[in-house]
Amino acid sequence: MNCTYVDTKQTTSVTYPIKPEWLRLPAPGSRCYFTGLSRSTLNELTIPGPANGGHPPVKSVVLRKRGALRGIRLINYDSLMAYLLSLAQA
Repeated sequence: MNCTYVDTKQTTSVTYPIKPEWLRLPAPGSRCYFTGLSRSTLNELTIPGPANGGHPPVKSVVLRKRGALRGIRLINYDSLMAYLLSLAQA
């Protein structure tokens, strides 16, 4: 994901990468744009379960309407990147 800044006084444009605050889970069958991880892998990292001993290593929140059973899971970008970095350093 990039943001393009165009200077109106000069005819130059510069592209800056945007660091998101939150990531939405990718659609089933696709991968995360930023990490290349699959939807199921991201779920294992963010939802308490047997894969992570009941303590997910990556922070996430679920947005739900009142009374709804389903919602939108948002993953904290900084938490995900910190976890991946800790794996690289181990």
